[in-house]
Amino acid sequence: MVSAFKRSLSVGRRSLTSPRFSSAVSHHRKWWSSASPSDLALIFALASAFFLSGLYIFHTYSASAAVDVVEVGEPSIDADPVEIGSCDVFDGSWTSSNRRLPIYNGSECPFAERGFDCVANGRRDTDYLSYTWKPRRCEVPPFEARAVLERLRGKRVTFVGDSMGRTQWESLVCMLMAGVEDKSTVREIYGNSISKTIRFLGVKFGSVDLRVDFYRSVFLVRQGRSPRHGPRRVKSTLRLDRMDEISGNWADSDVIVFNSGHWWTPGKLFDASEISFSDRGCYFQVGGALKLGMPIPTAFREALDTWASWVERTINFNRTRVFFRSFEPSHWGDVDQKGCEVTRHPMPEPKGNIHAELSDVISVVVGKMRAPVTLLNVTLMGAFRGDAHIGTWSYPPSVLDCSHWCLPGVPDSWNELIFSYLLMNSS
Repeated sequence: MVSAFKRSLSVGRRSLTSPRFSSAVSHHRKWWSSASPSDLALIFALASAFFLSGLYIFHTYSASAAVDVVEVGEPSIDADPVEIGSCDVFDGSWTSSNRRLPIYNGSECPFAERGFDCVANGRRDTDYLSYTWKPRRCEVPPFEARAVLERLRGKRVTFVGDSMGRTQWESLVCMLMAGVEDKSTVREIYGNSISKTIRFLGVKFGSVDLRVDFYRSVFLVRQGRSPRHGPRRVKSTLRLDRMDEISGNWADSDVIVFNSGHWWTPGKLFDASEISFSDRGCYFQVGGALKLGMPIPTAFREALDTWASWVERTINFNRTRVFFRSFEPSHWGDVDQKGCEVTRHPMPEPKGNIHAELSDVISVVVGKMRAPVTLLNVTLMGAFRGDAHIGTWSYPPSVLDCSHWCLPGVPDSWNELIFSYLLMNSS
């Protein structure tokens, strides 16, 4: 897949060799060959003195530097970005971590849905909580809630997408709450309970004047009624050439994280036996024309092209950082989604339904954008984590779920990557 994230973090490297340095060495060789023995003795004595002085300075500096390292309790948020910028942070593996995990307790965070709190819902094997994502060629600093809150002071972070995006939103809110001493200063703006049916949820961190919002827009483009003379099976349409009517609320943000794709399936769109977001029998429309035979990947591409045009036309990139998260794998045991493969540990090889056609569309659209949009390529990360889905530990327990993730869990690692990137690359 194309990784816009990797491209956006690339840094220049200077060569360690220099032709000018090599030619200078050749020039000075002539001087050494013509020097007298007394000159050489004097030079040797001076060189020895400089060498011994250098050893003393180096020893003193090294000792003081070692003391400084020991005294540092957490990574500086103004650190050199080379460690992250010089590698693909999505190329790595899950490792069991000795540092304290998880960052928060799902049962104690009022913004984590009960349906995502697997431990509260009876899951006893908690090994899945001990894994962190380790890039192969760089170090991502651990998430320090207080440092992140301070960096985001006075900002607005917005998530736009489906229930998978809401899971990441809940994860970030709970992660940030771990750094707040007075929890009463954190509230949902309108006093709403966390629900999958509400189109807008917003949490205000009063102590740092930070808002973290979620907008439910599962398709990103506008849903509308069927044309007056349309076929009877068409109950609603997706206007592939028009953005969601609530999109005007998104632009005034400092960070926006988009996702879409999980609702672009026959069951969520066409099938009369399954209810979609607003109705059943939802088909595609461009302009005034219905596109009844348009394949889903083609329609998804049309919709993302509309989204990309909106981003490039609307977003002020001097202020706002835009991310698009790639498709998250599910680990259903069969195509009918009646069996669920929840393993005890991460799988040794990536598996799961990654909806390759839709994943490719995301990569292509984000990759060709002129605007600096970052692709969060989490597909491979999630493909190993058959152990971290909700499975039978849902609420109510009769609902089997091998698409969504337990909280705390995998979405915490996505937020660590985003905000490690933001902190390390902020001006």
